[in-house]
Amino acid sequence: MTKSPVQIKNPKGRLGVLIPGMGAVATTFIGGVEAVKLGIAQPIGSLTQMGTIRLGKRTEKRTPMIKEFVQLASLKDLVFGGWDIFEDDCYKASKKAGVLEQNILEKVKKPLQSLKPWKAVFDQQYVHRLSGPNVKKGKTKWDLAQMLRDDIRAFKKKNGLSRMVMIWCASTEAFMKPDPVHDTIEAFEKGLKENHPAIAPSMIYAYGALCEGVPFANGAPNLTADIPAMNELSKVNNVPIAGKDFKTGQTWMKTVVAPGLKARLLGLAGWYSTNILGNRDGEVLDDPDSFKTKEESKLSVLEYILQPDLYPDLYKNFYHKVRIDYYPPRGDNKEGWDNIDIFGWLGYPMQLKIDFLCRDSILAAPIVLDLVLFLDLAQRSGMHGIQEWLSFYFKSPMAAPELYPEHDLFIQLMKLKNRLRHLRGEQLITHLGLEYYD
Repeated sequence: MTKSPVQIKNPKGRLGVLIPGMGAVATTFIGGVEAVKLGIAQPIGSLTQMGTIRLGKRTEKRTPMIKEFVQLASLKDLVFGGWDIFEDDCYKASKKAGVLEQNILEKVKKPLQSLKPWKAVFDQQYVHRLSGPNVKKGKTKWDLAQMLRDDIRAFKKKNGLSRMVMIWCASTEAFMKPDPVHDTIEAFEKGLKENHPAIAPSMIYAYGALCEGVPFANGAPNLTADIPAMNELSKVNNVPIAGKDFKTGQTWMKTVVAPGLKARLLGLAGWYSTNILGNRDGEVLDDPDSFKTKEESKLSVLEYILQPDLYPDLYKNFYHKVRIDYYPPRGDNKEGWDNIDIFGWLGYPMQLKIDFLCRDSILAAPIVLDLVLFLDLAQRSGMHGIQEWLSFYFKSPMAAPELYPEHDLFIQLMKLKNRLRHLRGEQLITHLGLEYYD
């Protein structure tokens, strides 16, 4: 049974992409988009660019491209801008990151050179291992928020933008617990004016975006928008929010393997994970306070997928250890190694070993692109608040306060595609399949 489609505004005009943190992930994303626009590379890994969606019965053989089915913004209409504590333009930043090979980088040199970061809101109290000269100065955090809002408005006016999206690609901040200052918009704004220590720079960016009606996604495990005040503000201003922490390497593999173990009801005794990473992210995570934030994000995945309270004989007391070691020679080429001790029939032990030699920013870039386009779609469709259907892209997905987050990658993908079907008034796919045999 189909329903009337949701009214979706056409993606007319240019879409601004605001990025706090113009480092390896951001420059790989921007450089990649420019390369795709030139026709010298493919957007591999991007659901919005290469994915299809099944509609109706299998026998109907209707599988349009997602970007055509829901009419996403075109890559040619994307305009980039952002903030960083370092003054390097995006070409220099990309060369230093060492992700894109020189033959591609030189072909997109001109648009990358034209992108110079604005002064950032930054405080070393929240990211201990970094410091840079390109930083805003203000008496209060409220003043800094107004400066960010000025940047956003100037960017929109200068480039003649019809819409914007902000996506956090900056570093992991020190671990932070919810505080009463996060409970309401009023408490948060009072805290901005009083320089409250529980308001981190990422929260100031999220606040500035939502005040300007700009959708916000958080690519790091920071608390940022996952607080009542931001949720309330997103609803008041009719703005979608999503997060948190891009699901790229090792955790992505966990959300693939763990559902398989649970589906076969194989027990888990322990899961040991270690990473070596040499880029700026690795340097930041070498600090215990920032690592604590990342660790919380990584550790939560297995508990939610395996549900030990429902399956105590299989998962009640499994041991889960996560390590991240900074190893400069590796650069952006991360290695994630997992040792998984499982048990099967009659309790007999078995093991899985996974050694994932991945490229962190190469996996993150298509996620950034998809989130930009899907958040723009959400706003054009009249959606606001937490966009749980985008959990597919995050290690620690945001959800309504009364819900546990869904971590199973395959359930997440079904939720995402069913949301798109719902928007267009198409029948939701349940995979029951009885219609072929009745």
